[in-house]
Amino acid sequence: MQAGALSNALKKGAIWGFIVLELVFFSVAGEYLSLSDKAFMDLDNMLLLFKQSAPIGIIAMGMTIVMINGNIDLSVGATFAIAAIILLDSMTWPILAGLGDWVIPVSWLLALAAGTALGALNGLIVWKTGVDAFIVTLGSMLGYRGIVFMFNGENPTSHLNWTLVDFAEAQVLGLHTATWFLLGVTLAIWYLMTRTVHGRNAYAIGDNREAAVNAGIRVGPHMMVNFMIIGFLAALSAVVFYSESGSVNPNDGQLYELWVITAVVLGGTKITGGAGNIVGTFGGVLAIQLLRKGLGHIGADTSTVNLVIGLILIAVLILDRQLNVKGKEALKT
Repeated sequence: MQAGALSNALKKGAIWGFIVLELVFFSVAGEYLSLSDKAFMDLDNMLLLFKQSAPIGIIAMGMTIVMINGNIDLSVGATFAIAAIILLDSMTWPILAGLGDWVIPVSWLLALAAGTALGALNGLIVWKTGVDAFIVTLGSMLGYRGIVFMFNGENPTSHLNWTLVDFAEAQVLGLHTATWFLLGVTLAIWYLMTRTVHGRNAYAIGDNREAAVNAGIRVGPHMMVNFMIIGFLAALSAVVFYSESGSVNPNDGQLYELWVITAVVLGGTKITGGAGNIVGTFGGVLAIQLLRKGLGHIGADTSTVNLVIGLILIAVLILDRQLNVKGKEALKT
């Protein structure tokens, strides 16, 4: 097998091998270290894991597109919080008081529109100024988070609509509503990236932006659309999560961008762009959630979880670098 083919095979299969390793390790370790009588691979535990993966997973699908494009978005956590506040607060607006339960779709649309608009603003700035997306979205991360604190200080925004809670807690074929949203988004983005011109253009731009321009691809508008997609998905993640919880704190969503980027990179997407796939990202999301849940199952605290995931991310980046170097050397021979 050639080095390039070996590299691709390792990238595509490694995440699923890692997931199997996690399942085996935490199942065995849980027998001796867990404080719970329930087995780690208990069906209810696994179904809950899928549900808990949804907030990060939905955003990760959008981040995959942006990173394949050669960009990054650090503002998704703040966008998530803004959308959540708009969702819950708009249900209490006097102008919508007469709608009854019809206020739910209106509030959803307002939250999703806000997320899309914030993503569009990021994309427009990157497009029109030429400033690196890392810098632009770092600034918007701070600015959007400032808007969150300006809205309600350090107090939570709360509103519990029981019709919405019943919808969010419903199960169809054993899967929670949040899980169905995650699966639906994954399928939609997979189709976008593998079956459409937009998806092919994303890979082309991330691989060689100058060549993409010479090929007639409108790079600026294309990137702006992708930032709108990730803004929409960050808002959708908030809508799905807070439909059930009914209360958002100003600090909610912090570090989401790091969790999301870790999941995407773990799934095989190159941080420099031009390579990656949605199925791998889905595996990366499950791997991260398995790690968090598994370490908690055996009694590890939050700091230990963050340390382990940080070390794994560094190891993955080093491995990716080595595989890419070997692939380039093989092409020269």
